[in-house]
Amino acid sequence: MTKSNPLANLRLYLVRHGETEWNRIGRFQGRNDQPLNERGRKQAQALAEALQNENFEAIYSSPLPRSLETARFIGAFHPGIPLIEEPNFMEMDLGEFEGVDVRQWMEKNQDFVRAWAQNPSAVRMPGGESLQEVQDRALKALKTISARYVSGDTLLICSHSFVLSTLLCHAREIPLNRFREVKKGTASYSLLTLNNGQFQAEMINKRSHLEKLIKNI
Repeated sequence: MTKSNPLANLRLYLVRHGETEWNRIGRFQGRNDQPLNERGRKQAQALAEALQNENFEAIYSSPLPRSLETARFIGAFHPGIPLIEEPNFMEMDLGEFEGVDVRQWMEKNQDFVRAWAQNPSAVRMPGGESLQEVQDRALKALKTISARYVSGDTLLICSHSFVLSTLLCHAREIPLNRFREVKKGTASYSLLTLNNGQFQAEMINKRSHLEKLIKNI
């Protein structure tokens, strides 16, 4: 059961979903309804086992299938806690680029690729979102959710690469142009704390739980 407020001493695990087939072959997913592939399910199981001893108050997930499936693997070790879908944790809307092969994208959109490489925070995906828009909605959701809990509580957020990048940039106080510095492999987890209204990154891209699978990742 959630409780009322102060924003102090919360722990927030930020989890990226396991691998999908489009991750494997290098195709932009965005908001496409891709499920986990076999390797992704094994990753999600290993992730769930790594977090099984955490005392989560709740799990919040993007409603996209790959995120929800990962969240359910984790939730299986925490019966009775709520799994809540949060649309603002959905992946970046890639607009016209959704479903496009990455190599073809680089060949056919060289001007955009150059701008995205040099100044990513200044561009918007054609027909989609910018990094700033992703950060604004994800951070607003994270703050709203955090306000429901009290000091000492632990939450889990299951989401996607761009969403988690923008949240970690905020926690590290680095500009979105440097989002590539924040690595987040599939089925990784990071840890934020919230103290006196400020998010801080305590751990980023933890993947040691995948060591048994590493040859296939």
